[in-house]
Amino acid sequence: MKKPPHTVSRSTVYWFFLLGLLSAVAFRIIIVFQHIEPSWVRPVWYAGVLGYLVFFLYRYSISRKRKMAIKEYELIEKVRANACLSPEDREVVTYLLSSIEKSMEDVNYYIIFMLSILAIIADIVLSFIP
Repeated sequence: MKKPPHTVSRSTVYWFFLLGLLSAVAFRIIIVFQHIEPSWVRPVWYAGVLGYLVFFLYRYSISRKRKMAIKEYELIEKVRANACLSPEDREVVTYLLSSIEKSMEDVNYYIIFMLSILAIIADIVLSFIP
């Protein structure tokens, strides 16, 4: 019998959330550095790319883990058939729901959206300053 998947610790979730957020800020602040300190553009860009590299590899692994759990335990078929879930199946469903609930991806997407709007506004405003 294989061991059902489990979620990562809350501190791990926050660490990767912060990494993704800092990478998002790095990309959006480049527009400001172009106007006030062009020599910082390249280092900030690399910080953003490397941060995203690690962040999205982590998100990819979480996504694959969720999909493999659904497939390995045939959860969609069992739910559609209204089949009784074994204790192991229930543990996997609990993992999936807990993983989605614990995830901060919605907050991350919202903040990235807002930072993108602010970056566009900053570029427009700074374009008019000589």
